[in-house]
Amino acid sequence: MVLVTRVGDATGSRAAAAALACAASEPDRAALLIELDGGRAPRPSLIATAGARELEERLAAHMPEAALASKGSICCLKLADPRGVEQIAAALPLVRESAGIVHLPARLLRAVLADPGIGSTAALLRADLGKERALTALAVRDLMTHGLRVAVLKRPPAWLAAQAALLGAAPVGRSVLAPRLVTRLVGPRPDLPSQPCYGRQDDAEAEPAGAAQPERRDHARAGRGGGLHRHPQRGAGR
Repeated sequence: MVLVTRVGDATGSRAAAAALACAASEPDRAALLIELDGGRAPRPSLIATAGARELEERLAAHMPEAALASKGSICCLKLADPRGVEQIAAALPLVRESAGIVHLPARLLRAVLADPGIGSTAALLRADLGKERALTALAVRDLMTHGLRVAVLKRPPAWLAAQAALLGAAPVGRSVLAPRLVTRLVGPRPDLPSQPCYGRQDDAEAEPAGAAQPERRDHARAGRGGGLHRHPQRGAGR
């Protein structure tokens, strides 16, 4: 169960949530993308996998008034206030072994985290670190205190890839999200480190300790490129 939201005015969180749902889906097992932001009901795409249609039918049978649509490899469920958070918990037993991705405004994060029926396991934040580095660091730490695995997407998905993801289709060419970021968020829990990771648009990742505490950055390494940098002295979230 992964929560996806934005920090400040960052754009692209909805496309990132859809891309994560696509990455977590299989032909016979679709991920459920829950959008907790109101708006228009989702429209079904012309083509959908058997898994997506099966999940849509199962949800429709138990939630006949819900705004549902199967799109490509995923199934979309649109919920709105004031009962949106309660309806997430009601829908989850119907998802069974599929992944659940919730796209929501930041103001509803605490309500979702506090609901024991949802059982969130990870979070993806879309953040522009150049503008919101300090706020992002605070959000990461807060989410980790709740036991969540956390990743930060530094740049919004490219337009074409975003449109494909929103249609439930795997993006053509380069992936929207780094494979290791996807594994961290929806993969097996025991094999993953406790530190959060930051996802770059070019599929590289960087350890976020420097973003949370820039004064501890090792300036001697300033000339190195991107990558995953471990800082064993940090114990955030433990």
